[in-house]
Amino acid sequence: MSTLRRIRRLLTYDKAVLALIPEALLRLTLARIQLLFPFSKTATRLGLKSNETSSVSKDSDITSIKHITSAIRIISRYTPWKSTCMVRAVAGLDMLEKRGIESTLYLGVARDVKGQMIAHAWLRSGAYYVSGDDMMQGFVVVEKFAKVLQAE
Repeated sequence: MSTLRRIRRLLTYDKAVLALIPEALLRLTLARIQLLFPFSKTATRLGLKSNETSSVSKDSDITSIKHITSAIRIISRYTPWKSTCMVRAVAGLDMLEKRGIESTLYLGVARDVKGQMIAHAWLRSGAYYVSGDDMMQGFVVVEKFAKVLQAE
């Protein structure tokens, strides 16, 4: 797809989503760098280990959750590195946290068609999946991290 065609396509998205694209790119970049370090260092920033947040979304958060989901899905296709499921999940978690919205990051494992162990990460906020929901079927959750935010 030509650059001009990509730009035209990008301009068809909601203005609120487009406004989040620079932040989503920054968060994906920071998440990618963060994940270069041992997972034990990263895990402490993901939230409360072995916990989940509520599966009910606040009405006031739904629009932000949907916009963040779209921005991450759009821009992750254009990063010069592979924005893996974990990179997208961490980026989404950070964007939601900035807005005071709770989320849960799930880590799961499964076996591929060759019998090899594979891993996947996905992010849920309330009743909505921010990232990774396209592949989460068939994965067994081995850990979860709840980003619980204190009420002000």
